[in-house]
Amino acid sequence: MDAAERRIVGFTAGSHGLVHTYELSIPILLTVWVGEFSTTAAALGVVVTLGYGLFGVGALPGGILVDRFGSKPLILACLAGMAGSFLAVSLAPTLPVLAVAVAIWGLTASVYHPAGLSLLSTSVDQRGTALGYHGIGGNLGIALGPLATALLLLAFDWRLVTAALALPAVAVAAYGVTVDVDVALSSADPEPGASAADGGPNGDSTGGASGEVSLSSVATDTRILIAGGFLLVFAFVTFSGLYYRTFLTFLPDLLGDVLGGLVDLQLVDPESPYADQFDAGRYLYVAVLTVGVFGQFLGGRIADRVPPERGLMALMGILSALALLFIPATGTIATFVAVSLALGVALFTVQPLSQATVAAYSPSEARGLSFGYTYVGIFGIGALGSTLAGTILTRAGPSELFVVLAIIAALGAVSATAVSRFATRRD
Repeated sequence: MDAAERRIVGFTAGSHGLVHTYELSIPILLTVWVGEFSTTAAALGVVVTLGYGLFGVGALPGGILVDRFGSKPLILACLAGMAGSFLAVSLAPTLPVLAVAVAIWGLTASVYHPAGLSLLSTSVDQRGTALGYHGIGGNLGIALGPLATALLLLAFDWRLVTAALALPAVAVAAYGVTVDVDVALSSADPEPGASAADGGPNGDSTGGASGEVSLSSVATDTRILIAGGFLLVFAFVTFSGLYYRTFLTFLPDLLGDVLGGLVDLQLVDPESPYADQFDAGRYLYVAVLTVGVFGQFLGGRIADRVPPERGLMALMGILSALALLFIPATGTIATFVAVSLALGVALFTVQPLSQATVAAYSPSEARGLSFGYTYVGIFGIGALGSTLAGTILTRAGPSELFVVLAIIAALGAVSATAVSRFATRRD
């Protein structure tokens, strides 16, 4: 990669990391918001569902906006919107205002994935390497963002922490303004048959804007997808998204409750002003997200060796079994930590296998749209998992929550089986 391409990779990887920093810091903040706003897990589940739902549903129109206006302006708007939303969170006086601020985060963050992936795919010759670094940026955000949030909450009020979290987005946006997309686009070699509108040498300086998308073209590509059985793939990604959100949203609280009954951690002096903010569950939560890096690597290796939909059939069965083992594993610290970390690895192994399945069962001319629908399923409909988890924890308890998770994973395994048997492989 030349210098211009490296700057684009750095810009997108940093942006990707911040999207997931904010996304997975929200569950950490929930542990504070329950008391701050004197509310229930069910009510906060609705708040989070609103933000996460817009994060997913907005991906499809976000992809259309990218085709119309280009990637770089959309990424900059995303960063500005996320920074502004977390400033609004820090000032929220009531739960409804907090809900609006979280919703703004979800709406502005939703455009990132279609914009970032489009920019990389049209401006960097070594596409695989670029996407690899982009994924590393996301993984760092997934693991280090919640860790930074948890550590900051030890020393500072949550309002100051959320305001501080807005600063990295401002910094990356300022860097992004200096990134010259024109140079990279003019030097990148388009794929065979690619036109200037596809981001070739004469592509738009904003990062691949073509201005040629219409409702008619979207409808035509959608019919092509449906004809090949893509609805079965969509069903799978929706179940995987439900599992993801249902499992992760209130996980810090769940882990903290269990750890509190198993071991008395005296890492912070009880007389320390930080004692009230120390929650060991937050750090186990970070560990669960961190081992997910190995899961993503594992999923990629599996996808290279077996049909990805077959790998998903087995993996969703494993996730179902691990969900059923979670409550029995709370008997000892060793089994509890082992099952928690195993869930982290298995959960993130799904991602590369799922993406490979989407690519295999969608034609190249509708590939972008297929990933738009995929994010609607995973992050949009999947966001209902936050409300589902909050409601179950409020009306029942953790045991019932993990039984529901086992059922969702089992339905995912069934849908992956249906993809293998009834959908038409395109790639």
